[in-house]
Amino acid sequence: MTMMSAAHEPNGRAEVPAFFEVRSLSKVYATEAAPVRALDRVSLSQQRGEFVSIVGPSGCGKSTLLMIAAGLSGASGGQILVDGAPVTGARKDIGLVFQSHVLLEWRNTLSNIMLQAEARRMDRKPAEARARELLRSVGLDGFEHQYPKALSGGMRQRVSICRALLHDPPHLLMDEPFGALDALTRDQMQLDLQRLCADRNMTVLFVTHSISEAVFLSDKVVVMTPRPGKIDRVIDIDLPRPRTLAMREGPRFAQYSREVLDVFVASGILREN
Repeated sequence: MTMMSAAHEPNGRAEVPAFFEVRSLSKVYATEAAPVRALDRVSLSQQRGEFVSIVGPSGCGKSTLLMIAAGLSGASGGQILVDGAPVTGARKDIGLVFQSHVLLEWRNTLSNIMLQAEARRMDRKPAEARARELLRSVGLDGFEHQYPKALSGGMRQRVSICRALLHDPPHLLMDEPFGALDALTRDQMQLDLQRLCADRNMTVLFVTHSISEAVFLSDKVVVMTPRPGKIDRVIDIDLPRPRTLAMREGPRFAQYSREVLDVFVASGILREN
């Protein structure tokens, strides 16, 4: 992915400054045996409204990169910039969604979403109105008073996404949010997320192990190497939106998926024979 800056392109047009920028980011974990380098000089950028997925093998630093992007973990080298300003601590301008829904079992659906409002000291009345609107947008209207134990895995994850979006964050970070779901529910969640992104022009940084999921959702797919994680390839996904599940059977979708797969084969992550 080309690093965006205030410089000019060769044709004389000014480039648009990146909203989110990772510059030569490295992360080393200290262990009793020896230091472990999780990330090695990773650089990438993201424009506003762009959906960027990160794919790679287990242990390549995908989640580490996301946690540093959130300001929840420190870097060993390099830096991350948001609107040109370095990230120096936990960011308040993000929504964060994990693979686990992390709902409180003793709180009902609406109350779990309103945790975001309580933590941020948002005005309750408009926050609750927005929470109910978000629930309607993901098909959970009428489930406001249900507790997590009464909800399916996909429903719980929808609640988790609603909570992450309550304060209308400019940046949504998602760490394998659909990894634990069955195939049919995962398909529906991808469609739901696509619609939410289109409705709100959301900027999303999305970690996944699924090539198909990354291609289906993304404007760009970042392919990482095995540890220490580096960026091997950035692939622009030029498919029309809104995307349909039927598009996954088309030749262009197959071409993009094969391009990602070929990177994994070339690096030895996958062996075809």
